[in-house]
Amino acid sequence: MTPITEVEGRRVALSNLEKVLYPATGFTKGELLHYYATTADALLPHLRDRPVSFLRYPDGPDGQVFFAKNVPPGTPDWVVTAEVPRTEGPARMVLVQDLASLMWAANLVTEFHTPQWLIGAPGDADRLVLDLDPGSPATVVECCEVALWLRERLAADGIEAYVKTSGSKGLHVLAAVALTSSRRVTEYAKGLAVAAEKAMPRLVVHRMTRSLRPGKVFVDWSQNAARKTTATPYTLRAREAPTVSAPVAWGEVEGCTAAGELSFLAGDVAGRLAAHGDLLAPLFGPGAGAVP
Repeated sequence: MTPITEVEGRRVALSNLEKVLYPATGFTKGELLHYYATTADALLPHLRDRPVSFLRYPDGPDGQVFFAKNVPPGTPDWVVTAEVPRTEGPARMVLVQDLASLMWAANLVTEFHTPQWLIGAPGDADRLVLDLDPGSPATVVECCEVALWLRERLAADGIEAYVKTSGSKGLHVLAAVALTSSRRVTEYAKGLAVAAEKAMPRLVVHRMTRSLRPGKVFVDWSQNAARKTTATPYTLRAREAPTVSAPVAWGEVEGCTAAGELSFLAGDVAGRLAAHGDLLAPLFGPGAGAVP
């Protein structure tokens, strides 16, 4: 029997609480739901008003993993949905606007992925993202070096950068930008990646070509395109262990000397939030930079 719980006046079915989702650590579905419930205050602002793409892994990362953009079958009628333009025609997607919707979505066992725009202006970005992906033997240590260069380069254009782990091997550099077409932000981000490669040719590559990437950091600028999404801050990832895409301080980036130093599990996040609050909270402040 599926237990029903009440969340902010909504009835939410939560299933298979004892199921082990991450065999490497024994992390269960119940622990996943607890993680999202206790992280909701920090996570929800990053989800709100952004249509969510779900990367679902209901049997854990070793089971079937599939991407779902459309509203899933059986979605309760109180979950907010919105029509989103797509090249193949409009589609309806979920907006996770509150705790009840978050817990319903978390019960599907999903990574949360969101675009760099809000539902009110689907072609205009209010965020810029650069995904730093290390090609072995490079690690997050090399990503940190590139992130610091990008922070200075963005600052020169009047744009304040923040950073989080990808929850996998790399880093995401983020910035709030004044509303700008996704196409223009993508062009600007590509220019940054090209400039980084020019400044650090032994360390950076801006093209996706696999053969170019061993030992280098691929600066993926393409996630600024309106149709693309990026792992949302605080989402759990479908990896061997319950790693989180966790905000980090620039001081942690500057001091990173080993790959393990910037890898955070679900159990680490409550302590980090208690100590620092949401390190990405300034993204919601008034200081959005203008894309030149």
